[in-house]
Amino acid sequence: MASFAVKTPQRDYWVYVERGILARASDYLPQGAGKIFVVTTSDVWELHRARLEPALSRGSDEVLFLPGGEERKRLVHVETLAEEMVRKGGDRSSVVIAFGGGIVNDMAGFLAAIFMRGIPVMQVPTTLLAQVDASIGGKTSVNLTEGKNLIGSFHQPLAVLIDPDVLATLPEREYRAGLYEVIKCGVIRSMPLFRLLADCRDAVLAKDPGVVDRIITESVRIKAEVVSADERESGLRRILNFGHTFGHALETETRYERFLHGEAVAFGMRAATVLAREIGQIAAMPATEILSVVERYGPIPSFDGLSAEHLVSRLVKDKKTIHGQVHFVLPRQIGEVTVVSGIEESAVLSAIRSVLA
Repeated sequence: MASFAVKTPQRDYWVYVERGILARASDYLPQGAGKIFVVTTSDVWELHRARLEPALSRGSDEVLFLPGGEERKRLVHVETLAEEMVRKGGDRSSVVIAFGGGIVNDMAGFLAAIFMRGIPVMQVPTTLLAQVDASIGGKTSVNLTEGKNLIGSFHQPLAVLIDPDVLATLPEREYRAGLYEVIKCGVIRSMPLFRLLADCRDAVLAKDPGVVDRIITESVRIKAEVVSADERESGLRRILNFGHTFGHALETETRYERFLHGEAVAFGMRAATVLAREIGQIAAMPATEILSVVERYGPIPSFDGLSAEHLVSRLVKDKKTIHGQVHFVLPRQIGEVTVVSGIEESAVLSAIRSVLA
């Protein structure tokens, strides 16, 4: 088992990476826990209930279903589940288990954060993207029409249980989408991880167990370290947004219907890297290498019909924009990024156009 401590002012907890760990999920619940509410989607429950159910055999636990899909990551569905929890006897002793991908982790975490002013949540991610990103760090949220993740709160989990075995059933497109978040981790903080992705593409895409375990554990190590240093994104944690500022604009512009989140991050990493090269933040050779690795883990959906001008207008509504200034996370070299604001709109437009072309 690999384990990583996350230490924050709100709560200290551990992230565990181990094949088969879901069968022991009850070991990580607090003593005296009341009713357990597993929040999931119907497809995840059908695929993986046999992994989790043995640990939840008390007879009083409940399974609640979200509809799934980024376009349905809305407050109304959180309210519906909260009403259902009350009807089924939920109280301040209850615990939520978020069992699914990134959307479930975000929404179930937010539900736990606001139900009866806050109850515990355990994150049990079932997609690669959720395992290396969404489940760790306590960010919980839902979307608005005007922007992604604009309603939410920080609510750190009791624990995060990551079982790489669940990835065996993950569709190829979903798996590739998660790999873009792994590439992000390599670019921002780990040359060895980036090299592994660059040199072992076939093994990564084939889900070779040894390679998969390595990319998950290294990504989790990075996320745990960064969150421990900066829980609420006031400093270092901003580097985790590499690719996200541009990517969120893309998701919002397409109404969350065309691109998976990881695919939008791939677009965002390309745009940020091109922008960094154009304004002299990164040399041509490492920029080309980053762009090449992102491309090699494609494809992603077409950009047909998208306007660079419309995407730029979306940037100012991103939750990381402060006093009207968009803050971009740009690579300086592989393994190091910097946060830059005050960039001329013409340069941003040029970078987006280059990627859309």
